[in-house]
Amino acid sequence: MGGDVACCGVVDSGESDSFYATKPEYQDDVPKTRFKLRAGKTLSARKWNSAFSQDGQLDIAKVLRRIQRGGVHPSIKGVVWEFLLGSFDPNSTFNERNQLRQHRRWYQYGTWKSECQKMEPTIGSGTIILAPIITTDGRPICDPSNNRDTQEDNTVPTSTPDASLKHEEHAVDTDLEKKVIQWKLTLHQIGLDVVRTDRSLVFYESEANLAKLWNVLAVYAWIDNEIGYCQGMNDLCSPTVVLLENEADAFWCFEHVMRRMRENFKATASSIGVQSQLNALATIIKMVDPKLHQHLENLDGGEYIFAFRMLMVLFRREFSFVDALYLWELMWAMEYNPSLFSLYEGPNAAMDRNNAPKGNDKLLKQYGRFERKNLKTGFSDKSSSLSVFVVAGILKSKKKQLLREARGLDNVLKVLNELTGKLDAKKACNEALKIHKKYLSKILTPNWLMH
Repeated sequence: MGGDVACCGVVDSGESDSFYATKPEYQDDVPKTRFKLRAGKTLSARKWNSAFSQDGQLDIAKVLRRIQRGGVHPSIKGVVWEFLLGSFDPNSTFNERNQLRQHRRWYQYGTWKSECQKMEPTIGSGTIILAPIITTDGRPICDPSNNRDTQEDNTVPTSTPDASLKHEEHAVDTDLEKKVIQWKLTLHQIGLDVVRTDRSLVFYESEANLAKLWNVLAVYAWIDNEIGYCQGMNDLCSPTVVLLENEADAFWCFEHVMRRMRENFKATASSIGVQSQLNALATIIKMVDPKLHQHLENLDGGEYIFAFRMLMVLFRREFSFVDALYLWELMWAMEYNPSLFSLYEGPNAAMDRNNAPKGNDKLLKQYGRFERKNLKTGFSDKSSSLSVFVVAGILKSKKKQLLREARGLDNVLKVLNELTGKLDAKKACNEALKIHKKYLSKILTPNWLMH
């Protein structure tokens, strides 16, 4: 399948589905795919290849236009996502990207994975852990029968690896020991989530693919000292593992997804990580549709907790697998900022909209539609991402039904759950852009600023 679709007219969604085949027993249970490959709109392999200069610099403006019109062909999604997520600089050359890719694969990911393997040999073995391997105080649990297939060696080392975890300071040793214990305690939870992830896909009939997903999540849990692993990360990681064959490449793609999403997984005793986005959603609805906001507030839904799942896993439950991927790439293209790579790789090059090229139309085209609007108006609120406006658009689209039927939060959830498989990603993004425009017009008017 891969290759060009430019001459094919409208291609049936079955073509895109074939890249992510569904198990026969799930055919009637999964949402139907609405995404279709469209000639002249979907970014094809041929158009993608033609967007590079001879030495490898990418015409990102050309690519963004095509993605925002019709998404990305399944055969190139993975490599395109690497640019959309800021993993690579569009101004870099083929050679520079190859060097960076090899460094990330062998030096960075390879080193981290090796550290994990020394602590837990199951990492990289092709199997996964499904039951606890240590107690909360770090003692090994013998023969936990923790894999889908029986392992010959279930011994779990409780001591830290000699090479990577030697420290002279006892306090540091203690902190590291706590980190190792906490990481090992999460491994079986990652495994349990992995075997539940996208179970309808033929891709995950393979033990090797399940292990690949588990490896990526386990290594990420080790390097993210603050958050580690939380449920929901598996839903964000799975598409990267499906799209990118190389495990290290999948890891880095997921790691860049998490750079956008990790704040949602931070939680304290008094608040959930996604609270800032829920607060932003409440502010947006209150501004653009006071009547709907008041109705939701009367139902004790003013905190918009019913939108928690949508924002945490980026609409994975509301759309089919194919349509969710389409929605993601639409949002990432619309939010694209050409400074992303510099922001991630060079801490002194953070995005500053005050210094952005507001009057340079050619440079402005290197920004996505959503980000370009923010740039022109000077609006800056990290919590008000495009995904928040997508939720706002979904709520407004169901306004009449919510006003008529919702007499409690259970009714609100029922209305939203009924949307599964019925939403159109392109329409959802376009509606979000309309609400974004309306919201900015209200908050940026002098009359509003005076109140």
